[in-house]
Parts: sequence; C-alpha cells; structure tokens
Amino acid sequence: MASSSYSNSPCAACKFLRRKCMPDCIFAPYFPPEEPQKFANVHKIFGASNVSKLLNEVQPYQREDAVNSLAYEAEARIKDPVYGCVGAISVLQRQVLRLQKELDATNADLIRYSCTEMPSTHHGMRRVSDDGGGGSSLGHSHGFSRPSTTSWNNDPYGNNGYPRGDI
Repeated sequence: MASSSYSNSPCAACKFLRRKCMPDCIFAPYFPPEEPQKFANVHKIFGASNVSKLLNEVQPYQREDAVNSLAYEAEARIKDPVYGCVGAISVLQRQVLRLQKELDATNADLIRYSCTEMPSTHHGMRRVSDDGGGGSSLGHSHGFSRPSTTSWNNDPYGNNGYPRGDI
C-alpha cells in the first residue's frame, strides 16, 4: 500500500480535485502525491465519484488491487480508447498462439529429423541395436534413435497408416 503524508502534502487525488486531503481520505493510501498521473488517468476514465464509491464498497484488503486494476485499465483506455486492455490481451493471446504453433512445428521437425535414417558413413553417427528386435537403427550421440519397424496401428499392409513414400 502506498503511503501519503497527510500533513505535508495532499494525495494526488485531492491535489487534482483541489480539495483538502483529510486524514481519513479514501484516496490517500492508493494515490500518493508522487504519482499524480495515476489518479488523473483513473479520474478521466472512471470519475472520482465512481472510484470513491467503488473503494468504499470493496473490502479494505482488496482496495489496492482494485486501484491497480483501475489504473491499468485507465491507462490502456487512454492509449486505445476502443479496446482498452482487451486489445492488449488479444495481442498477447495471438502471440501465444503463434509461438505455440512455432513450437509445435519445431517439435515436429525435431521428431522428423530424429526419425530419418542417415547414411552410416555420416560423421558422428554410430550404429545402435534396436531393443524391439528386427533390425538396427542409426543413433545420434544425443540419444535419439529410429523407432522400431513394428506397425503402430496394426496396419495389415505395413504402411503405418500412411501411403507408401509419405514417411
């Protein structure tokens, strides 16, 4: 909780509203004199009366979070009057989806590259026996090995669920 010196200087809200800051001022703990723009933004978007009513209706332990939320939304509304913080949330959600797709594609590439058989003369490769029986595979020194040739979906044609040439 931010503190304000009641006797020295009024809180940012009282200073903005040009009134005397009383010791029981509802705004003083949350709008210190060092942060005048915080109250100016909140007042511009929500109005001092509405903020006062909200703070009086909220439990004292929730007031700081309420003021921080109001300040964040007010700043976002000033920057983007149409969408406010919802616009910022949408941008972040799109970024998360894009990065998730990129991660999925990278993981798929990693699996595909780790499963492709490379020539045994390739530098840094060693031949490893397959625990599942039936042949051997090339393994990298980083622990990847080619999966066994056993069909994963009991395909009677041995195509592993794909037409020939796709894997």
